[in-house]
Amino acid sequence: MLTRRELFRFATAMAAWQRFARLPVLAQGDDYRALVCVFLFGGNDSNNTIVPLEAAAFRGYQSGRGTLALTQQSLLPIEAQGTPYGLHPRLTEIQRLYNQRRAAVIANVGLLVRPTTRDEYRQRLAPLPVNLFSHSDQQLQWQCADPRGDARTGWGGRIADRVAQGDFAMVSLAGNATYVNGERVRPMLVNLGAPTSLTGFSNTREHQARLQAFLEILELEDQRILVRTANLRARQGLRISQVLTRLLTGTSPLKTPFPATTLGRQMDQIARLIYARRELAATRQVFFASLGGWDHHVSLLASHDPLMSQLNGALGAFYQATEEMGLADRVVTFTASEFNRTLNANSNAGSDHGWGAHHFVIGAAVKGGMLYGTYPVVALNGPDDATGRGVWVPTTSLDQYGATLASWFGVRADGLRAVFPNLANFQPQNLGFLD
Repeated sequence: MLTRRELFRFATAMAAWQRFARLPVLAQGDDYRALVCVFLFGGNDSNNTIVPLEAAAFRGYQSGRGTLALTQQSLLPIEAQGTPYGLHPRLTEIQRLYNQRRAAVIANVGLLVRPTTRDEYRQRLAPLPVNLFSHSDQQLQWQCADPRGDARTGWGGRIADRVAQGDFAMVSLAGNATYVNGERVRPMLVNLGAPTSLTGFSNTREHQARLQAFLEILELEDQRILVRTANLRARQGLRISQVLTRLLTGTSPLKTPFPATTLGRQMDQIARLIYARRELAATRQVFFASLGGWDHHVSLLASHDPLMSQLNGALGAFYQATEEMGLADRVVTFTASEFNRTLNANSNAGSDHGWGAHHFVIGAAVKGGMLYGTYPVVALNGPDDATGRGVWVPTTSLDQYGATLASWFGVRADGLRAVFPNLANFQPQNLGFLD
């Protein structure tokens, strides 16, 4: 039988162990990993993001794009498996990372229920995502990986449910997006420019006395479950707000400069949170950032250019920051968008809603300098054109794209089907672009 003193020593040791257990076990190395989703709301025009430069393919691009075509001389050359392509002129950092094998292109990705051909689409022989060309529906379905639109959780949240732990396992810089909602894990929402500390208390003596009284009330013992729970949640919220205020305001602990743009500021905040991973007891984190304005029905060339520049600067700085932290092989950044645009122009020098799109994956763990999937035949009414306007039927599903990322992150094979309900319909289930 334990004496009271022995029982007290045992309880003290257990409490210390529980505090210690929340920290990464440094003796086993830094097992940290992070997935960073950058969502381009509005439907990025992938046709001008990466362009085929082989002679016949480029002629098809020029013919189909018309006034929206970029000149061959302006494109930034890259090579994928011996085939030449060109990146948008503003993507200088992406080109550099691609040529250093730190970035890859995933071609013609889209929402699918099962593999579908152009003829099946035209003859209505294949099941299709609900409201295929609707912004709101496709944004929701891309975030939840459910072409039926029924899911209430996002695939980022479901990944975190199976791998991540702690208050900072899921962080959104873009509000309470569906992507970050899990069944168990709840997202931490960080709003740029908004205070994260407790408001209503200034530095005056009266306000500080009131604040101290409030904190003491939260520490009072109470037998009522609801009161105890409310006090616990309030204390947790205060602790988290204090950590966030210190981490996300003032001078960055990193030397890497970030552009003062909407996306640049978001990526800066993510980098700071990753820098503090040990303090936050985080070994697996999922982040969500976003940039809007990609719905270019009017004047595509003029409006697309500055967004490409902003994307390039933010992603380039973020990768540099992961190198500075020694985590370039443990952080993978990837792009997402609800759909591509039409190849041909509309009457307003813009493009309309498309389908299959091209995306970038960036990180030292990426098997870069390659194009994964199948690049479509760029021709109006070609074998990949669903509608006659250059709307590419996807040849790689979102399920395959996401499952490859989730597997690297640590989701086991038996958990992938729960994260991506339609994954069984596609082969291969891992596209192989991550070590």
